[in-house]
Amino acid sequence: QVQLQESGGGLVQAGGSLRLSCAASGRTFSSYIMGWFRQAPGKDREFVAAVSRNGLATYYADSVKGRFTISRDNPKNTLYLQMNSLKPLDTAVYYCATSSNPLITGRLGDYPYWGQGTQVTVSS
Repeated sequence: QVQLQESGGGLVQAGGSLRLSCAASGRTFSSYIMGWFRQAPGKDREFVAAVSRNGLATYYADSVKGRFTISRDNPKNTLYLQMNSLKPLDTAVYYCATSSNPLITGRLGDYPYWGQGTQVTVSS
């Protein structure tokens, strides 16, 4: 099991950028497909992006494609989400998670382990 802790959230103006980090404990970080999800107030948690074990394959929700970049540094046990051209609709709590599926998916049920989340607020 991997313990996850997100950081890097904050308040930013529309059009700005933030980089989220997710620090993972344990020696098996590189064994997991990793994902980012978000949950806005009053809405369901939704998929944002996922990355393969070696970092070479990625998958994005249409709403963030071209603006967000997911990456990972396996020796540092860290997952990243670079967010550019932020919009007020991106305001949410962002979570990182490990997948139990050997294939990259955006299905919530494929991700059994979660961090506590970090708040991102985009002002207009």
